[in-house]
Amino acid sequence: MAALTDTGLRAQILWLGHVPDRNAALEATAQSAMVLRFTGPEGEAHGGLTRPACSRVAALYRRNTEIRNTRQLSVMSAEELAQIAADMGLDALDPALLGASMVLSGLPDLTHLPPSSRLLADSGAALVVDMENRPCTLPARPIENRHPGFGARFKRAAKGRRGITAWVEAEGRVATGDSLRLFIPDQPAWAGPVANTIPANPVPAA
Repeated sequence: MAALTDTGLRAQILWLGHVPDRNAALEATAQSAMVLRFTGPEGEAHGGLTRPACSRVAALYRRNTEIRNTRQLSVMSAEELAQIAADMGLDALDPALLGASMVLSGLPDLTHLPPSSRLLADSGAALVVDMENRPCTLPARPIENRHPGFGARFKRAAKGRRGITAWVEAEGRVATGDSLRLFIPDQPAWAGPVANTIPANPVPAA
């Protein structure tokens, strides 16, 4: 049996974006197509083969230790994004305000896809799921600028719906309207001695 199983599910790319300068602003710029390199999407400020360690891996490394970059893209679900907006009291929420790289439709519970799942494009480009992208307070400012009075509502509304981070395993081009095939690891859930004792969020998100 293969280590990765084709689920038969396909997701459609509804939106693409990149953050040109993360120091200037979190907000992403929408684009119709994206070239994925081993370093991440071309022009993406969150790209690179390595990145400085942050609070998400504080149990392993000192802050700013150079580590492999498995957070090259922020991938969200259109269905979950709509739920976030509704819980915030908004009709819709622009993914650009969240610094998203890609918005997909058609994959249920995208935020909780198993780590190491693959999203394969017809071009041959492939993304590897790192893990759930837990919500933080950074999007509050751009949301507040667009929707005064709503920025502080994001983190709570986005819990369990913020999508996943991913990295590029195979290079290629993707565009809005393309579909991605979902492959998941065929191994069972871990049943180790501490599997049921790990806190849900042991390290606060940055």
